[in-house]
Parts: sequence; structure tokens; C-alpha cells
Amino acid sequence: MSPLLHHHPPNNDSFTNIVSGFNWESSKKKGGWYNFLIKSIPEIAASGITHVWLPPPSHSASSEGYLPGRLYDLDASQYGTQDELKTLIKEFHSNGIQCVADIVINHRTAERQDSDGRWNIFEGGTPDDRLDWDHSCICIDDITKSGDTTTNSGGTGNPDTGADFNGAPDIDHLNTRVQRELSDWMNWLKTEIGFGGWRFDFARGYSPDITKLYMGNTRPDFAVGEIWNPLSYGSDGKPNYDQDGHRRELMEWVKAVGGSATAFDFTTKGILQAALVEGELWRLKDSNGGPPGMIGLMPENAVTFVDNHDTGSTQKRWPFPSDKVMQGYVYILTHPGIPSIFYDHFFDWGLKEEISNLTMIRIRNGIKASSTVRILASDPDLYVAAIDDKIIAKIGTRYDVGNVVPTTFKIATSGNNYAVWEKQ
Repeated sequence: MSPLLHHHPPNNDSFTNIVSGFNWESSKKKGGWYNFLIKSIPEIAASGITHVWLPPPSHSASSEGYLPGRLYDLDASQYGTQDELKTLIKEFHSNGIQCVADIVINHRTAERQDSDGRWNIFEGGTPDDRLDWDHSCICIDDITKSGDTTTNSGGTGNPDTGADFNGAPDIDHLNTRVQRELSDWMNWLKTEIGFGGWRFDFARGYSPDITKLYMGNTRPDFAVGEIWNPLSYGSDGKPNYDQDGHRRELMEWVKAVGGSATAFDFTTKGILQAALVEGELWRLKDSNGGPPGMIGLMPENAVTFVDNHDTGSTQKRWPFPSDKVMQGYVYILTHPGIPSIFYDHFFDWGLKEEISNLTMIRIRNGIKASSTVRILASDPDLYVAAIDDKIIAKIGTRYDVGNVVPTTFKIATSGNNYAVWEKQ
């Protein structure tokens, strides 16, 4: 997310901990989400959070923001106004927290129809012609689907460089005007609104070369891409033990983008929840004896997570088992990678204290994205690992860990089927 042989990791070795600052229902909040979230900043800051991922900020055909239209029109967002967003970001900054914008640029909704009734006339949201595009900025092979209806938006641009998105016209990112004006808009989000980083939505919808271009043009302090591909499954319906191909897809994307971006570690999420659901914690050690997700090979570029607004929340497209969520957090908050905490789990599930205990242990012991893991046990009902030989984490239903944990380690926190020790 430079040639594949030249990998330049981002500067993520200082402590980085992300919280997603919204869920799928946040746009419906009475009084506005920005005005609501600002009240939670002291709690977020007290938990050692360094970055907050905010929802798409622009006008959108859907209230959640993922069908954007007038990109410069932040006042039409269902989350609040442009001034409210700037106030929110300023308050986060005063508490030492950077804000990451959800960048939805694979596709875009048109403002009106052309003379043939096709939706391909775009409005940027300014008095001038910035982002005022037409059919020439839509991929020539774009198809939009709504239910059983398939429509052609009349695109005359280059063929799509990535996966198709059926919900809105796919934008031609090989068009130099598109590249220039989207880069300008993103830089405006930095300088005028205050964002410091990007989360690239549906990043597999366009070539990583395109992401690399936008990274170079906008120079964010932090960036993460959403490359959500399915795991490989066996005939029994369970994920295969070996998911090396899955994690390498994420790694190749990162390398192709230039190595300064990160990717959500969907491999770790899938393996971790399968291991806990099936009672097969042996899945958490790969054939080389390390973590089986992206964090096992390129941890400094891997953003780990338990759930987000897509996989969990009210969408529940791939939810972590609710009774095992804390075991998930024990894993990602003690292990290498860049952990991301889901809003719902932190604020709505009553887990704030347990999660905060883990973030404090992580900070206190200097656990970083590139920390080393030594797996001490990986049985069906017990997983134990030492991280940097400073802390030891245990998850699984087995209570007795035997003599796996040295006497020089003392219990730091524990809960339902989990425990963490610190070296004394």
C-alpha cells in the first residue's frame, strides 16, 4: 500500500493506537455525530489513543457517507457541518490525537443526468469547476447495479484498474484531471480541515500505483488501505490453516504503494476469530512458528482489528463472536502491528476499562508495531505468547497454563478466558 524489492516501512515504531470514531448508525445521531463525539475526547485520550479514524466527511447519496458526490461540500454531511468537524479535529489535536479521514474515491455519485438520461454530471461543491466532471472521468467499462437493474453511466474514460464497484460510477484514476483535483481536495482536507491521515476505502477498486500517486501528492502522516479479500476455505467450510497467500496479497499491495502505507490485517482477523469460534487456537501459530497473519511477516505495516463499521456494528458482514471480543483485543493489543479499537466495543459494550487496561500495558512496556513474538503454547484451548520478553499474553478456555509462564512474570490484568503478565 517503488519496486517490490525496495520496502520502506512507515514510521510506526513509536506507539500508535487507533480508534474508529463511528459506527454504521452514527450519521443518525440527534444533534450531529461530530457534536456528540467531541464529548468523548477526554476518555479517548486517557486510554492512550494516538489516532482517530473519522467517517467520510463529504456530501453523499447515502447518509453514512460511502456514496460521495459533492466532495468539497462538508456542510451537507449527515455527521455535521464543516465548522463542527473543524472544531472536533482541533479538540482532538489539543489532546494529542491525529485524525484520519475516510477517503472514498473509487466511485462517486453524479449530481444530475446528461441529455441521454445517464447519471454522469458531477458537481464538486464549489462555485468554480473543481471536481465538476462528466462522462470522460468515468471508466469505460463501468456498470452500476441497483437490485435487478443494470445501468451504463456512459463512461468514456480508461478501463478500470481494479475491482468493480456496482453501487456508483467507478472513477477513471488514470485521468490526469482526476488525479490532480482529487489530490488538491485531499490536501485541502489537510490544510483547511485539519486531517493528518487517510483511510483508503475499497482500495482494491483501483491499482496500487494510483494509491502510490495520491500518497506522493498528499504526504499523509499515516495511511491505511482497505484490501478486503476472502480467506481460503476448505471443503469443511472452515478457513484453511495456511492463509499465507491471503496475507501476501496485503503485503504486495503495501509494497506496490511504496511501503509508507499500511493495510488492515484482514488475515489476522479471520484466523483469530476462526480459532476462537472453533476452539482451534493452534491456528495462531503458522508453519514457521510465528503469527499467521500479516503481523507475522510485515507487522509495521499491518493494522490489526477485531471489528469495524462493516464487519460488525449493525451491518454484521463478518462479525467477531461477541462472547470472545475481549480475547480478540488481548491478542491485538499485546501483539505487534498497529491495533485499532472499534467504537462500539469501547463505548457501547462496557469494555472500556478492560480495553484501556490493555492499552496501558502496551504503552508501559513499549510494545511497538515491530515487536517480536515468541509463541509458548498453541493448543486447541490455550494460546500463550511472549512479546519482546516483556509481557506474556494468554487466551483460551484452559485455566491452568502450567509452568509456561516464568515466575519472574506477575499478573497485570485478567478476565474471561484471558490473562496478561508483565516481567518484574
